[in-house]
Amino acid sequence: MDGTAGTKIDLKKELDAYRARRGEFRVVDVPPMRYLMLDGHGDPNSSPEFAESVESLYPLAYAMKFASKRALGRDYVVPPLEGLWWADDMTAFTSARDTSAWEWTLMLMVPEWLDGAACAAAVAQVRAKGGAPRLDEVRFEELAEGLCVQTLHVGSFDDEGPVLDRMHGEFIPGQGLTLAGKHHEIYLSDFRRVAPEKQRTILRQPVV
Repeated sequence: MDGTAGTKIDLKKELDAYRARRGEFRVVDVPPMRYLMLDGHGDPNSSPEFAESVESLYPLAYAMKFASKRALGRDYVVPPLEGLWWADDMTAFTSARDTSAWEWTLMLMVPEWLDGAACAAAVAQVRAKGGAPRLDEVRFEELAEGLCVQTLHVGSFDDEGPVLDRMHGEFIPGQGLTLAGKHHEIYLSDFRRVAPEKQRTILRQPVV
């Protein structure tokens, strides 16, 4: 993703790490990428912290996008929202689906040509325009996942359990691999606007 001047790139179409098919588990080597991140806890459907995180990440991401276009001539589509999810007992994501036990980090990926200084400038810009609920808590950080297994899930988040059971309990051990790192979701659909049965989500699990 070189962000060539004068072109508008869509990072989720450029990167192999954002490709997945429904009904297919695929092993992919994910390169280190940098993100805007916010942490939280609990049920995303009822947590004010979750909604405030979404409301804080997007203004910052768009401020960075417009600054990139204006100052560098490099325009891009803001990547989809992503989330890391974990719990003390990972069955909270599969059979139990105990949302009260969930810990999460919401993320928006940032192109490689933008750095921490660009993020800090965007934070100042958003603050000057009225701020965002959790603006001062956003961090700019690299995530290095490496080898992962992923698939495309179409449907409600509540229906992910059987897919994750097959990924964790059948495919991954069947490949001689073991789970390593946090469950990762990439929301190709805007879950605020798309009906649950039509939502498209990449489910990713780092492995070794």
